[in-house]
Amino acid sequence: MRVGLFITCLVDLMRPSVGFAALRLLENAGCEVVVPRAQTCCGQPAFNAGRRKDAKKLAKATIKAFAGCEHVVAPSASCAAMLRVHYPELLEGERRWAARARDFAARCHELTSFLVEVRGAKSVAARWRGTAAYHDSCAALRELGIRDAPRRLLANVAGLDLREIGDAQCCGFGGAFCVKYPEIATRIARDKLTAAKATGADTILSGDLGCLLHLAGTAAREGVAISCRHVAEVLAGEADTPAIGEAKE
Repeated sequence: MRVGLFITCLVDLMRPSVGFAALRLLENAGCEVVVPRAQTCCGQPAFNAGRRKDAKKLAKATIKAFAGCEHVVAPSASCAAMLRVHYPELLEGERRWAARARDFAARCHELTSFLVEVRGAKSVAARWRGTAAYHDSCAALRELGIRDAPRRLLANVAGLDLREIGDAQCCGFGGAFCVKYPEIATRIARDKLTAAKATGADTILSGDLGCLLHLAGTAAREGVAISCRHVAEVLAGEADTPAIGEAKE
């Protein structure tokens, strides 16, 4: 199965290790992975800001870049939702692109969902000793309906004690929301961190790097002793690097 790996801007610029972890997981699942050099932003920031013309250009460039891939996988539910849910909406009125957008969207997936639902993965050969709480991003839970897939894979990580936070609230990131309304975003993140700490977890795991960056930054500023990691790093057995926002020893 030929799979295109959509890296995402945040992974490329802030946490490349997530991209390499995703690559390993896909290859371990028997996929031939390609990473098109022509890929760039999915267009979500422009789309959310109402800059539809710019978003359309980026959407068309992405569809072209991944031509020939049976599936396109992103280690981010937020970007995957843009590709899968919003591209058809964005290009619906364009005769040459509407059908291409729908076909492309049907082949796009979030990483853990692809591994479980498309490749039929039931376990991963990974070890990670620690207690972690899983955060469901809004894009994963509400736009893509993903909840069980990451938990099913994490349940088979040797040494991992997975706890449930007990709420499905936003972390406060929301893309540009945390920039436009930083005080509100910080209060929401503080509540999420408090809920995660109450489980006894020492780490928060999630499939969206934006959420994790926001939570890690808030934890550092507020003095909350909890680490943040992307689920792909733990599933790929590559969690020996410093957690997000933590300095190398």
